[in-house]
Amino acid sequence: MSGAASVERLDQWVTRQARQRPFAGAVVLGEDRLTYGELEDLSNRLARCLLDAGCEPGDRVCLLMPKSPIAIMAIVAIYKAGGIYVPLDPAGPAPRLAKIIASCEPRWMLAAGPVGGLLETLMAGEGWRESTRVGWVQSDGTQAEPVWADFSARDLDRYAGSPVAASTQRRDPAHIFYTSGSTGVPKGVVITHSNMIAFIEWAVPYFEMRPQDRISGHSPLHFDLSMLDIFGTFAAGAELHLVPPELNVLPNKLAEFIRGSELTQWFSVPSALNYMAKFDVVRVHDFRALRRVMWCGEVLPTPALMYWMRRLPGVRFTNLYGPTETTVASSYYTVPACPEDAAPVPIGQPCDGEVLYVLDEDLRPVPAGEVGELFIGGVGLSPGYWGDPEKTRAAFLTNPRSSHPEERIYRTGDLARVGTDGLVYFLGRADAQIKSRGYRIELGEIEAALHALGILQEVAVIALPTEGFEGASIYCAYVPLPGRSLTPTELRGELSRLLPAYMLPASWLSVETLPTNPNGKIDRRRVAEMFRQPEAARHETHPA
Repeated sequence: MSGAASVERLDQWVTRQARQRPFAGAVVLGEDRLTYGELEDLSNRLARCLLDAGCEPGDRVCLLMPKSPIAIMAIVAIYKAGGIYVPLDPAGPAPRLAKIIASCEPRWMLAAGPVGGLLETLMAGEGWRESTRVGWVQSDGTQAEPVWADFSARDLDRYAGSPVAASTQRRDPAHIFYTSGSTGVPKGVVITHSNMIAFIEWAVPYFEMRPQDRISGHSPLHFDLSMLDIFGTFAAGAELHLVPPELNVLPNKLAEFIRGSELTQWFSVPSALNYMAKFDVVRVHDFRALRRVMWCGEVLPTPALMYWMRRLPGVRFTNLYGPTETTVASSYYTVPACPEDAAPVPIGQPCDGEVLYVLDEDLRPVPAGEVGELFIGGVGLSPGYWGDPEKTRAAFLTNPRSSHPEERIYRTGDLARVGTDGLVYFLGRADAQIKSRGYRIELGEIEAALHALGILQEVAVIALPTEGFEGASIYCAYVPLPGRSLTPTELRGELSRLLPAYMLPASWLSVETLPTNPNGKIDRRRVAEMFRQPEAARHETHPA
């Protein structure tokens, strides 16, 4: 598909659309919108401002702002300046964001919106580098720029909006997305322009994205699924409709958004779809403009899929699968017809340029129908983890199926099997990493944060599958320090200072001692059984 091909950097799709269709809508959030011409002009000005202030190719540039057209413009500008985009969750706890900042050592921090207090906390922390400069890109006049900002949106008027001659190459890093790390330190997954371009070049023609489309922007910017929302839209010359985050807890409002925005394509984590199904907010033959629904990040329960397909018989439904380390998604399965029972939906077959292997412990292929660990190779494979060669070597292995010693595969930690139909089926995690509400979470990071509080003697964090929209639910059993009384509500409150809300356990149990196995290690199977007991056996669950 020519519209998505022949670019060296992701931002060049914006430049192409601005030249061909400058007055076409590019990105929308409520009454706030930018055309392709405006997006190109503003991003060029911001890129020139960054370059003038000393931004060099490969410099990391953190983005700390709510999802908005200006935030999308800033991402494009970072690429135009040759920088590496690092998204930060503006609702995330300061200690975790500080770890990310300390890891990527950004040259710049671009900020906007109600993040001033959080940014001041980060700047006062030990991990902040004095050489990191701050750009305040709020442009609507609703909030004055902080006195400590090195430049503001008003300064952009001094720069030309003409194209910028960036030196970034196709194989250079484009962005770093931080995922949960088992040691308590988030892992920075490096994705190149080449990785992302290859995926978009497959996705745009397969999903039949076109200039007339109105595409959802549901995922938060610190979630890698957002990159398909943004650059799939721009490669196709379509219009991106950012979904206000507050609608995620209002399923009827989310349905109204799809109707009112006349969306043609929807992409989200399954929990959003499951939530709308749970509250029965989708009418028969609803969403008249909608042509395709896509999901990725966790398993969509088949009953929820059946709900959607029965109400929207003219819409195509596609399941995508892939960890952050392999660039958004590595496999796909478009459901041919509404399932007749609750059997699991396969993750399908590889996207163009990708390859899936189901291997045993010796990295040999397992026979069809048998369970093995899923490995991924191909064009989407990340170069590795930022500044962590040890973790990179552990997760990215030499491909034993290839004669080329430089060819690698990624160990997903997921269990899978190849069915008699030749399709791949996801079976669950092989380790302590889970998916909950679309987020990939290392249970070890939660335990590390709990231990860091200094108020517990022992702790065990487990996850159990749920029929609800969450995907998996997190449970915590703990032993307070001797002589200390600590309620689940108090402990949850303390932990919320260190971890984002989606990583907080949903159910808690205070015990005198944790069960152990013959090796003296915590017996997590028995801990799970404790939570499977009747609710009355627990001290407190789901604290407010």
